Amino acid sequence: MTGLPFPTVRGATPAPEGLAGLPDRYGRVARDLRVSVTDRCNLRCRYCMPAEGLPWLAKPEMLSDDELVRVVGVFVGLGIRQVRLTGGEPMLRRSLVDVVRRIAALEPRPRIAMTTNGIGLDRLAQPLADAGLDRVNVSLDTIDPKEFADLTRRDRLHDVEAGLKAAATAGLVPVKVNAVAMRGINDDSVADLLQWCLDRGYELRFIEQMPLDAQHGWDASTMVSSQELHERLGERFTLTPLPQADRGSAPAERFLVNGGPQTVGIIASVTDPFCAACDRTRLTADGQVRNCLFSQDETDLRGPLRDGATDEDLARLIQGEMWRKAPGHGIGSDDFVQPDRPMSAIGG
Repeated sequence: MTGLPFPTVRGATPAPEGLAGLPDRYGRVARDLRVSVTDRCNLRCRYCMPAEGLPWLAKPEMLSDDELVRVVGVFVGLGIRQVRLTGGEPMLRRSLVDVVRRIAALEPRPRIAMTTNGIGLDRLAQPLADAGLDRVNVSLDTIDPKEFADLTRRDRLHDVEAGLKAAATAGLVPVKVNAVAMRGINDDSVADLLQWCLDRGYELRFIEQMPLDAQHGWDASTMVSSQELHERLGERFTLTPLPQADRGSAPAERFLVNGGPQTVGIIASVTDPFCAACDRTRLTADGQVRNCLFSQDETDLRGPLRDGATDEDLARLIQGEMWRKAPGHGIGSDDFVQPDRPMSAIGG
Protein backbone atom coordinates (compact mmCIF):
# COMPACT_ATOMS: atom_id res chain seq x y z
CA MET A 1 0.00 0.00 0.00
CA THR A 2 1.03 3.61 -0.47
CA GLY A 3 0.88 4.72 3.14
CA LEU A 4 -1.40 7.62 2.22
CA PRO A 5 -4.62 8.10 4.18
CA PHE A 6 -7.60 7.04 2.12
CA PRO A 7 -11.28 7.92 2.26
CA THR A 8 -13.83 5.49 3.60
CA VAL A 9 -14.69 2.86 1.01
CA ARG A 10 -18.37 2.23 1.34
CA GLY A 11 -20.15 -0.97 0.53
CA ALA A 12 -22.70 -1.07 -2.24
CA THR A 13 -25.36 1.60 -1.83
CA PRO A 14 -28.52 0.63 -3.65
CA ALA A 15 -29.85 3.06 -6.22
CA PRO A 16 -33.60 3.11 -6.90
CA GLU A 17 -34.95 0.19 -8.89
CA GLY A 18 -35.20 0.85 -12.59
CA LEU A 19 -32.77 3.77 -12.46
CA ALA A 20 -31.40 4.71 -15.88
CA GLY A 21 -28.16 6.56 -16.52
CA LEU A 22 -26.25 8.36 -13.77
CA PRO A 23 -28.61 10.77 -12.00
CA ASP A 24 -28.29 11.92 -8.41
CA ARG A 25 -30.99 12.94 -5.92
CA TYR A 26 -30.78 16.59 -6.97
CA GLY A 27 -31.62 16.18 -10.65
CA ARG A 28 -28.07 16.30 -12.01
CA VAL A 29 -26.95 13.65 -14.48
CA ALA A 30 -23.30 12.66 -14.92
CA ARG A 31 -22.10 12.75 -18.51
CA ASP A 32 -18.43 13.65 -17.98
CA LEU A 33 -15.99 11.06 -16.60
CA ARG A 34 -12.57 12.03 -15.24
CA VAL A 35 -10.23 9.03 -15.33
CA SER A 36 -6.93 9.12 -13.47
CA VAL A 37 -4.62 6.76 -15.32
CA THR A 38 -1.76 7.21 -12.84
CA ASP A 39 -1.06 9.03 -9.59
CA ARG A 40 2.57 9.70 -10.57
CA CYS A 41 3.84 13.08 -11.69
CA ASN A 42 7.14 14.46 -12.97
CA LEU A 43 6.63 17.92 -11.46
CA ARG A 44 6.45 18.88 -7.78
CA CYS A 45 4.12 21.88 -7.84
CA ARG A 46 4.08 23.59 -4.46
CA TYR A 47 0.29 23.72 -4.25
CA CYS A 48 -0.02 20.00 -4.99
CA MET A 49 2.69 17.94 -3.33
CA PRO A 50 5.89 18.11 -1.27
CA ALA A 51 9.33 18.40 -2.86
CA GLU A 52 10.12 14.74 -2.22
CA GLY A 53 6.94 13.63 -3.96
CA LEU A 54 4.46 11.09 -2.61
CA PRO A 55 4.41 7.33 -2.11
CA TRP A 56 2.98 6.17 -5.42
CA LEU A 57 0.53 3.36 -6.02
CA ALA A 58 2.15 -0.01 -6.66
CA LYS A 59 1.36 -1.42 -10.10
CA PRO A 60 -0.87 -4.26 -8.80
CA GLU A 61 -3.04 -1.67 -7.05
CA MET A 62 -3.74 0.14 -10.31
CA LEU A 63 -6.31 -0.92 -12.85
CA SER A 64 -4.77 -2.75 -15.78
CA ASP A 65 -5.47 -1.50 -19.29
CA ASP A 66 -8.14 -4.18 -19.78
CA GLU A 67 -9.79 -3.33 -16.47
CA LEU A 68 -9.69 0.41 -17.09
CA VAL A 69 -11.16 0.20 -20.58
CA ARG A 70 -13.84 -2.21 -19.40
CA VAL A 71 -14.92 0.13 -16.59
CA VAL A 72 -14.93 3.13 -18.93
CA GLY A 73 -17.14 1.08 -21.25
CA VAL A 74 -19.61 0.53 -18.40
CA PHE A 75 -19.67 4.27 -17.77
CA VAL A 76 -20.27 4.94 -21.47
CA GLY A 77 -23.16 2.48 -21.36
CA LEU A 78 -24.60 4.57 -18.52
CA GLY A 79 -24.56 7.76 -20.55
CA ILE A 80 -21.06 9.18 -20.21
CA ARG A 81 -20.29 11.23 -23.31
CA GLN A 82 -16.89 12.72 -22.49
CA VAL A 83 -13.89 10.98 -20.97
CA ARG A 84 -11.05 13.13 -19.67
CA LEU A 85 -7.77 11.35 -18.93
CA THR A 86 -5.90 12.82 -15.99
CA GLY A 87 -3.30 11.98 -13.37
CA GLY A 88 -0.90 12.65 -11.73
CA GLU A 89 0.58 13.11 -15.16
CA PRO A 90 -1.27 10.83 -17.61
CA MET A 91 1.60 10.62 -20.10
CA LEU A 92 3.61 8.70 -17.50
CA ARG A 93 1.38 5.71 -18.23
CA ARG A 94 3.34 3.96 -20.94
CA SER A 95 0.26 2.41 -22.52
CA LEU A 96 -1.60 5.73 -22.79
CA VAL A 97 -1.79 5.80 -26.60
CA ASP A 98 -3.28 2.31 -26.68
CA VAL A 99 -5.72 3.17 -23.89
CA VAL A 100 -6.91 6.18 -25.93
CA ARG A 101 -7.29 4.01 -29.02
CA ARG A 102 -9.39 1.46 -27.13
CA ILE A 103 -11.62 4.09 -25.53
CA ALA A 104 -12.15 5.69 -28.94
CA ALA A 105 -13.41 2.32 -30.20
CA LEU A 106 -16.24 2.21 -27.64
CA GLU A 107 -19.83 2.62 -28.82
CA PRO A 108 -21.13 5.23 -28.68
CA ARG A 109 -17.73 6.85 -29.04
CA PRO A 110 -17.12 9.37 -26.26
CA ARG A 111 -15.19 12.58 -26.83
CA ILE A 112 -11.74 12.11 -25.32
CA ALA A 113 -9.77 14.90 -23.66
CA MET A 114 -6.66 14.95 -21.52
CA THR A 115 -5.33 17.22 -18.79
CA THR A 116 -1.53 17.23 -18.70
CA ASN A 117 1.43 19.27 -17.56
CA GLY A 118 2.67 19.18 -21.15
CA ILE A 119 6.05 17.54 -20.51
CA GLY A 120 6.46 14.91 -23.22
CA LEU A 121 3.52 16.17 -25.25
CA ASP A 122 5.85 17.25 -28.05
CA ARG A 123 6.58 13.55 -28.58
CA LEU A 124 3.09 12.13 -27.97
CA ALA A 125 0.69 14.75 -29.34
CA GLN A 126 0.49 13.28 -32.84
CA PRO A 127 0.30 9.61 -31.77
CA LEU A 128 -2.44 10.51 -29.26
CA ALA A 129 -4.36 12.47 -31.89
CA ASP A 130 -4.04 9.56 -34.32
CA ALA A 131 -5.34 7.20 -31.60
CA GLY A 132 -8.46 9.31 -31.06
CA LEU A 133 -7.64 12.04 -28.53
CA ASP A 134 -9.76 15.08 -29.35
CA ARG A 135 -8.17 17.87 -27.32
CA VAL A 136 -5.91 18.75 -24.39
CA ASN A 137 -5.76 21.08 -21.41
CA VAL A 138 -2.21 21.94 -20.39
CA SER A 139 -1.53 23.13 -16.85
CA LEU A 140 0.73 26.19 -16.94
CA ASP A 141 0.69 28.79 -14.17
CA THR A 142 3.38 31.15 -15.44
CA ILE A 143 5.52 31.82 -18.50
CA ASP A 144 8.32 33.33 -16.45
CA PRO A 145 11.14 30.72 -16.35
CA LYS A 146 12.23 31.61 -12.82
CA GLU A 147 8.66 31.57 -11.48
CA PHE A 148 8.01 28.27 -13.24
CA ALA A 149 11.11 26.60 -11.80
CA ASP A 150 10.31 27.88 -8.32
CA LEU A 151 6.66 26.84 -8.45
CA THR A 152 7.16 23.38 -9.99
CA ARG A 153 10.63 22.69 -8.54
CA ARG A 154 11.67 21.73 -12.08
CA ASP A 155 13.25 23.76 -14.90
CA ARG A 156 10.95 22.43 -17.64
CA LEU A 157 9.11 25.44 -19.04
CA HIS A 158 10.70 24.92 -22.47
CA ASP A 159 9.27 21.38 -22.55
CA VAL A 160 5.77 22.64 -21.80
CA GLU A 161 6.02 25.25 -24.55
CA ALA A 162 7.12 22.57 -27.00
CA GLY A 163 4.21 20.38 -25.94
CA LEU A 164 1.69 23.15 -26.49
CA LYS A 165 3.02 23.81 -29.99
CA ALA A 166 2.87 20.11 -30.81
CA ALA A 167 -0.71 19.85 -29.58
CA ALA A 168 -1.80 22.69 -31.86
CA THR A 169 0.06 21.18 -34.81
CA ALA A 170 -1.58 17.79 -34.18
CA GLY A 171 -5.04 19.37 -34.24
CA LEU A 172 -5.84 18.85 -30.56
CA VAL A 173 -7.86 22.04 -30.56
CA PRO A 174 -8.93 24.15 -28.93
CA VAL A 175 -5.70 23.92 -26.95
CA LYS A 176 -6.57 25.11 -23.46
CA VAL A 177 -4.24 26.30 -20.74
CA ASN A 178 -5.18 25.88 -17.08
CA ALA A 179 -3.61 28.26 -14.58
CA VAL A 180 -3.82 28.69 -10.81
CA ALA A 181 -2.99 32.16 -9.49
CA MET A 182 -1.32 32.28 -6.07
CA ARG A 183 -0.74 35.34 -3.97
CA GLY A 184 2.88 36.41 -3.81
CA ILE A 185 3.94 33.81 -6.35
CA ASN A 186 2.43 34.49 -9.77
CA ASP A 187 -0.51 36.81 -9.12
CA ASP A 188 1.36 39.81 -10.56
CA SER A 189 1.86 38.09 -13.92
CA VAL A 190 -1.65 36.86 -14.76
CA ALA A 191 -2.09 39.48 -17.49
CA ASP A 192 1.25 38.49 -19.02
CA LEU A 193 0.10 34.87 -19.18
CA LEU A 194 -3.16 35.87 -20.86
CA GLN A 195 -1.35 37.94 -23.49
CA TRP A 196 1.07 35.05 -24.11
CA CYS A 197 -1.86 32.69 -24.72
CA LEU A 198 -3.70 35.18 -26.92
CA ASP A 199 -0.61 35.60 -29.08
CA ARG A 200 -0.42 31.84 -29.65
CA GLY A 201 -4.12 31.05 -30.02
CA TYR A 202 -4.47 29.12 -26.76
CA GLU A 203 -7.59 29.42 -24.59
CA LEU A 204 -6.66 30.35 -21.02
CA ARG A 205 -8.67 29.27 -17.98
CA PHE A 206 -7.81 30.57 -14.53
CA ILE A 207 -8.84 28.30 -11.66
CA GLU A 208 -9.17 29.36 -8.05
CA GLN A 209 -6.78 27.39 -5.85
CA MET A 210 -8.66 24.59 -4.09
CA PRO A 211 -7.91 22.67 -0.88
CA LEU A 212 -6.50 19.56 -2.56
CA ASP A 213 -2.81 19.70 -1.63
CA ALA A 214 -1.15 16.67 -0.08
CA GLN A 215 0.27 18.81 2.72
CA HIS A 216 -3.19 20.10 3.75
CA GLY A 217 -1.68 23.56 3.90
CA TRP A 218 -4.33 25.34 1.83
CA ASP A 219 -5.21 28.77 3.18
CA ALA A 220 -8.04 30.82 1.70
CA SER A 221 -6.04 33.99 2.36
CA THR A 222 -3.44 32.96 -0.24
CA MET A 223 -6.07 32.18 -2.87
CA VAL A 224 -6.56 34.77 -5.60
CA SER A 225 -10.34 35.00 -6.01
CA SER A 226 -12.20 35.19 -9.31
CA GLN A 227 -13.15 38.79 -8.55
CA GLU A 228 -9.53 39.74 -7.99
CA LEU A 229 -8.48 37.95 -11.17
CA HIS A 230 -11.12 39.83 -13.11
CA GLU A 231 -9.89 43.13 -11.69
CA ARG A 232 -6.23 42.39 -12.43
CA LEU A 233 -6.95 41.30 -16.00
CA GLY A 234 -9.23 44.30 -16.44
CA GLU A 235 -6.30 46.62 -15.87
CA ARG A 236 -4.94 45.61 -19.29
CA PHE A 237 -7.86 44.03 -21.16
CA THR A 238 -11.53 44.71 -21.73
CA LEU A 239 -13.47 41.65 -20.60
CA THR A 240 -17.05 41.19 -21.82
CA PRO A 241 -18.97 38.32 -20.21
CA LEU A 242 -20.56 35.80 -22.52
CA PRO A 243 -24.21 34.89 -21.79
CA GLN A 244 -24.60 32.56 -18.83
CA ALA A 245 -27.10 30.56 -20.85
CA ASP A 246 -24.24 29.46 -23.11
CA ARG A 247 -22.32 28.03 -20.16
CA GLY A 248 -24.37 24.90 -19.46
CA SER A 249 -22.44 22.62 -17.12
CA ALA A 250 -19.06 24.13 -18.07
CA PRO A 251 -17.16 25.29 -14.96
CA ALA A 252 -15.66 28.44 -16.48
CA GLU A 253 -17.33 31.80 -16.77
CA ARG A 254 -16.05 33.02 -20.13
CA PHE A 255 -15.24 36.52 -21.29
CA LEU A 256 -14.53 37.98 -24.70
CA VAL A 257 -11.14 39.69 -24.60
CA ASN A 258 -11.03 43.15 -26.17
CA GLY A 259 -14.22 42.45 -28.06
CA GLY A 260 -13.27 38.94 -29.13
CA PRO A 261 -13.28 36.53 -30.74
CA GLN A 262 -10.69 35.16 -28.29
CA THR A 263 -11.83 34.40 -24.77
CA VAL A 264 -10.55 33.85 -21.25
CA GLY A 265 -12.30 31.79 -18.61
CA ILE A 266 -12.36 32.05 -14.82
CA ILE A 267 -13.35 29.02 -12.77
CA ALA A 268 -14.55 30.20 -9.35
CA SER A 269 -14.51 26.75 -7.76
CA VAL A 270 -14.35 28.20 -4.25
CA THR A 271 -16.07 31.59 -4.27
CA ASP A 272 -18.84 30.82 -6.78
CA PRO A 273 -19.02 27.03 -7.18
CA PHE A 274 -20.91 25.42 -10.05
CA CYS A 275 -22.01 22.37 -8.04
CA ALA A 276 -25.68 22.80 -8.97
CA ALA A 277 -24.83 22.17 -12.63
CA CYS A 278 -22.05 19.61 -12.11
CA ASP A 279 -22.19 16.65 -14.51
CA ARG A 280 -18.91 15.00 -13.51
CA THR A 281 -17.86 11.77 -11.90
CA ARG A 282 -14.40 10.34 -11.32
CA LEU A 283 -12.50 7.06 -11.52
CA THR A 284 -9.18 6.84 -9.69
CA ALA A 285 -6.18 4.90 -10.97
CA ASP A 286 -6.82 2.20 -8.36
CA GLY A 287 -10.44 1.71 -9.38
CA GLN A 288 -12.44 3.84 -6.96
CA VAL A 289 -15.47 5.83 -8.08
CA ARG A 290 -15.80 9.31 -6.58
CA ASN A 291 -18.87 11.45 -7.19
CA CYS A 292 -17.05 14.67 -6.22
CA LEU A 293 -13.48 15.92 -5.94
CA PHE A 294 -14.13 16.68 -2.28
CA SER A 295 -15.95 13.51 -1.32
CA GLN A 296 -14.93 11.80 1.92
CA ASP A 297 -16.16 8.45 0.59
CA GLU A 298 -15.70 6.41 -2.54
CA THR A 299 -16.94 3.13 -3.99
CA ASP A 300 -14.53 0.33 -4.85
CA LEU A 301 -14.81 -1.19 -8.31
CA ARG A 302 -11.41 -2.89 -8.42
CA GLY A 303 -12.30 -5.53 -5.83
CA PRO A 304 -15.61 -6.57 -7.38
CA LEU A 305 -14.06 -6.40 -10.85
CA ARG A 306 -11.33 -8.84 -9.87
CA ASP A 307 -13.83 -11.03 -8.03
CA GLY A 308 -15.84 -11.64 -11.18
CA ALA A 309 -18.46 -8.89 -11.14
CA THR A 310 -20.52 -8.52 -14.29
CA ASP A 311 -20.88 -5.24 -16.15
CA GLU A 312 -24.38 -5.01 -14.68
CA ASP A 313 -22.95 -5.41 -11.19
CA LEU A 314 -20.43 -2.63 -11.82
CA ALA A 315 -23.12 -0.39 -13.28
CA ARG A 316 -25.23 -0.72 -10.13
CA LEU A 317 -22.25 0.16 -7.94
CA ILE A 318 -21.55 3.23 -10.05
CA GLN A 319 -25.19 4.30 -9.97
CA GLY A 320 -25.28 3.92 -6.21
CA GLU A 321 -22.22 6.13 -5.82
CA MET A 322 -23.73 8.84 -8.00
CA TRP A 323 -27.14 8.64 -6.28
CA ARG A 324 -25.59 9.70 -2.95
CA LYS A 325 -23.77 12.72 -4.37
CA ALA A 326 -24.02 15.72 -2.05
CA PRO A 327 -25.58 18.99 -3.25
CA GLY A 328 -22.23 20.78 -3.09
CA HIS A 329 -18.61 20.52 -1.99
CA GLY A 330 -19.13 22.63 1.14
CA ILE A 331 -15.88 24.62 1.01
CA GLY A 332 -16.29 27.49 3.42
CA SER A 333 -18.84 25.75 5.62
CA ASP A 334 -18.03 25.07 9.27
CA ASP A 335 -18.07 21.31 8.78
CA PHE A 336 -15.94 21.19 5.60
CA VAL A 337 -13.11 18.67 5.77
CA GLN A 338 -10.43 18.51 3.10
CA PRO A 339 -10.35 15.07 1.42
CA ASP A 340 -7.55 12.77 2.52
CA ARG A 341 -6.50 12.02 -1.03
CA PRO A 342 -4.59 14.85 -2.74
CA MET A 343 -5.39 15.96 -6.27
CA SER A 344 -2.62 13.82 -7.73
CA ALA A 345 -4.30 10.69 -6.33
CA ILE A 346 -7.87 11.69 -7.23
CA GLY A 347 -7.32 12.97 -10.75
CA GLY A 348 -8.23 16.46 -11.93
